[in-house]
Amino acid sequence: MSLDPPPFRPRFPWWGGDLQTVANVLVPPRCDLAPHASERLPIALNDGTGDTLVCTLDRPQTPRPGTPLVILIHGLTGSQESHYIYSMARTMLERGQRVLRVNLRGAGPSRPSCKGQYYAGRSQDFRALLAGLPDELTREGMVAAGYSLGAAMLLKYLGEEGSACPLAAAASISAPIDLSVTCRNMMRPRNTLYHRHILGQMKIEATAAGAEVTAVERAAILGSRSVWDYDEVFIAPRHGFAGAEDYYERCKPLRFMGGIRVPTLVIAALDDPWIPGALYSGYDWASSPSLTPLLSRYGGHVGFHGVGSRRPWSDTAVARFFDR
Repeated sequence: MSLDPPPFRPRFPWWGGDLQTVANVLVPPRCDLAPHASERLPIALNDGTGDTLVCTLDRPQTPRPGTPLVILIHGLTGSQESHYIYSMARTMLERGQRVLRVNLRGAGPSRPSCKGQYYAGRSQDFRALLAGLPDELTREGMVAAGYSLGAAMLLKYLGEEGSACPLAAAASISAPIDLSVTCRNMMRPRNTLYHRHILGQMKIEATAAGAEVTAVERAAILGSRSVWDYDEVFIAPRHGFAGAEDYYERCKPLRFMGGIRVPTLVIAALDDPWIPGALYSGYDWASSPSLTPLLSRYGGHVGFHGVGSRRPWSDTAVARFFDR
């Protein structure tokens, strides 16, 4: 099937990148998957920490034989219950495909069963997740879609694996492909409300019941005044980086995208208020033939609420790409 989705056109009243971004919260989609069936699926990471990812497996009411498992990865401070995850899960379930909604280490339902915390570079967790899935789920193949920070982690994983990647295809939606540039953009005065909200949620998530943090780490987390501070005083030292900028440089997707060898759709909006569009428009796509860029002038951050459908335009684009 040809990809060629129609150009994205914003739907009233979601005009502009900011309204597209907040639309998921202001008018969330239906947050249940009935009549499809769901079950809890724990996956032990087997890395010596005892941490276990708690995921949810959704099975379609009318399965379509021979279709791959669709794995969905949330973004920063998200979970299996993020609105964009629900929307994409329903899109794929209605097409007869099984869906695995992942909660990264320390996110959502995975928080009580994980002492540690996810971050954009923690691709080893995704590698362990795939290795731990039962054959019954993977024998027809696997595809994965990541959103925002989850997409950054996915792109890093794909580049690390190269031609050995077990996925048949992948999709990235609104990934911060340069972590340092994105962080500094988020700290601009025009993004103060976004930044304040996200930082507050990060602090809650990192110190919630189940998290194993020292008294010094807890004080550092709660005392952070920016996302950069949080990464500087907690994520970087906890995971062996010299500091926030070292973490950003070593883990940014731009370092790994040239190594991707499986078909990967890369969706981004050039009016994303969080991620500068120049990062995408300035990338040399011809140097990465496995990547298919789908860059829209409009759409915000994980928005894409357009005319013609109550589902995000990105849902349809990803579904068509996975069907090719």
